[in-house]
Amino acid sequence: NFGILRLDSIHVKNFLPHVLKGGLSLIFTVAGKMTSRNLLLLSNSTVHGSGYLEWAAQYITEFLHSKNVKKVVFVPYALRKMDNYTESAKKKFTSWGFELEGIHTSADPVATVNSAEAIFIGGGNTFQLLKGLYDNHLIEPIRKRVLQDGIPYIGSSAGTNVSTVSINTTNDMPIVYPPSFDALALVPFNINPHYIDADPASVHMGETRETRINEYHDIPGTPPVLGLREGSLLHVNDKAAVLKGVHAARLFRP
Repeated sequence: NFGILRLDSIHVKNFLPHVLKGGLSLIFTVAGKMTSRNLLLLSNSTVHGSGYLEWAAQYITEFLHSKNVKKVVFVPYALRKMDNYTESAKKKFTSWGFELEGIHTSADPVATVNSAEAIFIGGGNTFQLLKGLYDNHLIEPIRKRVLQDGIPYIGSSAGTNVSTVSINTTNDMPIVYPPSFDALALVPFNINPHYIDADPASVHMGETRETRINEYHDIPGTPPVLGLREGSLLHVNDKAAVLKGVHAARLFRP
């Protein structure tokens, strides 16, 4: 009885409690006229005590194998040292049996997206990432490939932020200025990756994540926000989105 989030109308009903229990899979019903969506949206790439993407290895490999993916296009725009970033991702995906190429080395990024079997957008600075997507004219091509052609999309942290309606609920500093905060809108709600609750024993007087998200919802017309804790992910498959991982999440309604 956790309630239903309908992704076509952004209507939430009977959602009690707001905190989604850890260890449970929460199913959101997904309606609308879009074709099959295949998304794996990670809160983060690394959890304490493990290596890069290790906590999500089973989810990622099963997700890609289920779509018969052999090669992944990696978008490293969220970090400045894109060659190093791509090499780290390539090493991990190669160990799982997949090829991986960094889109930043392509002479024609749009053509690379148009021929991609799957897309993985990594974490880093969300503003820098979104600016890179706009600068390389990739917003609409990625939307088409994911929402119309149904190719798998994996996002981690910033890569999850840009999969949503906007990047307004990122935790990152605006180190660059993209032409718009509007993102890929692969799902019609926002996500706050790395979500963390305030420590009641802390003497820190700064704003909490909850406060900042509620401030966002003071703006009319803003969508729901899913606070996705580290070690958790959202798996969107056709008409259902399932919360998975080792920690709970929290849904904020406008």
